[in-house]
Parts: sequence; C-alpha cells; structure tokens
Amino acid sequence: MAQDHRARQYASTHQRIYEAAMELFAEHGYEDVSIARLAAAAGVSVQTFYAHYPGKDELLMALPERAEIDALIATVPADRPLGERMRSAILGFVRGLTGNVRSDALARWQLIATTSRLRYRAAEYERATAQLFLESLGVEKDTAAAVVVTAHLSAYTQGLLRWADSGDEPALEGIVQEALDALREL
Repeated sequence: MAQDHRARQYASTHQRIYEAAMELFAEHGYEDVSIARLAAAAGVSVQTFYAHYPGKDELLMALPERAEIDALIATVPADRPLGERMRSAILGFVRGLTGNVRSDALARWQLIATTSRLRYRAAEYERATAQLFLESLGVEKDTAAAVVVTAHLSAYTQGLLRWADSGDEPALEGIVQEALDALREL
C-alpha cells in the first residue's frame, strides 16, 4: 500500500514539474527558463527536479520503452518487408496519438522545432530509437536493416517537425505519410 502511495506521489510530482515547465516555456521560451525557475514554479527543489528529469531536454524528449517498440513491431506481420513493417508501425503509432496526448505532442514538437539545440538533440534521440528498433527486430548487426530503420525514423522526425511548423494543419497523419512516401521514391 505504501509503495502504491509513493508511486502515485512520484507520478503526480513528475506531471506537476512537466506542466509547470510547459507553461513557462510557452510564456518565456525554452532557452530563457532555468531549472531553478522550473523547480520553483512546480513547488519542488532543484534536487527533486533532477530526481525526476536528467535535464530540461528530457522534459520534452524521452526514448520509448523497449516494450512499446516491441508492441509496435508486433502489430505488423513478421513476413512483411522491413520497410513496410517500419512504415506500418510508425503510422499505427501516429494514428494512436489522439486528444490530450496529441495536443501535448504538438506543443512539445513546436518547442523542439523552434529551438536549434533541441532539434539537434532530437536527432540523437532518433538514432537511439533506431537502435532500439533494430534490437527489437533482432537485426542490430545488419547494415541494410540499419539503413531502412534509420531512414524511416528520419522521415518520421521530419514529419513531426513539419507538423509542428504547421500547427496541425495539415494533420500529422498526412504529413508523416508523405514523409514516409518519399522513401518509396528513392
């Protein structure tokens, strides 16, 4: 029972820090908000902030869990070509972004798109996510597979950046599909 209470308290504090940060970023811009200011706005110490997030960047970007990637990959038959599996998994994930989750993703990607340092960090996360996909697929040592997976994730990232720039007009699904379609033209 005490462990459940601690987990709920941790999750509540985690969310409170995130929400305070998003408000401050919207009001003052990402670069002009210090961690001390974020912590104060959330009503926590700087030490507590770091117990929840390694830094400001991680408020906006996080690597997916391996189980999430495994679940995405499992939605597409294993006998399909790798490019088709990646395309279907990405589009399935995008279709699942609805309601508040989608609004939150748009707000985060708008910050990423307008902050050069975050755009650079997004590329790092893209490469790390590609490695997770390769491991999930069991092809981490296959050069051709690495090219296919990284190309699809790069197209996805480009779609997200264009979506952020557009303010959701056109919709994310169409932009990501267009970015993935560009790979078929190569």
